[in-house]
Amino acid sequence: MATGTIVAESVRTGATLGGPCLTVREIERVAPTNLAPSQLQAGLPTVWTLVRFEVADADAPALAGALAEAMDAVGWYADFHTADESFVLFAGRVFRYGRGDPDARAAAEDYARAHGVPDAQIDWP
Repeated sequence: MATGTIVAESVRTGATLGGPCLTVREIERVAPTNLAPSQLQAGLPTVWTLVRFEVADADAPALAGALAEAMDAVGWYADFHTADESFVLFAGRVFRYGRGDPDARAAAEDYARAHGVPDAQIDWP
């Protein structure tokens, strides 16, 4: 099973996230302490809803695509992982790479920085 977290507020207003069946394992409300000034200026909320989930490995690519289509563009990403692969996605963009591949991870990190995600939030495993 792939596991990951979606910040509910990262889903674009008016978007619907459908497709693969998710098993929600936990929902938590948090007030992140590492928001960048640029994120606050862009209107990111100061309280987030974290949805921790599982999805069948076979459904992971479809979920990545669906999330990338539903994700808001300003300073958000989502990530999830199978035993062998990492999926890191942004609005309209999916990075899929073998776990432990430093070059592919670096490409996703560079993309995150270029799209408003501060280093303190680039913390996917």
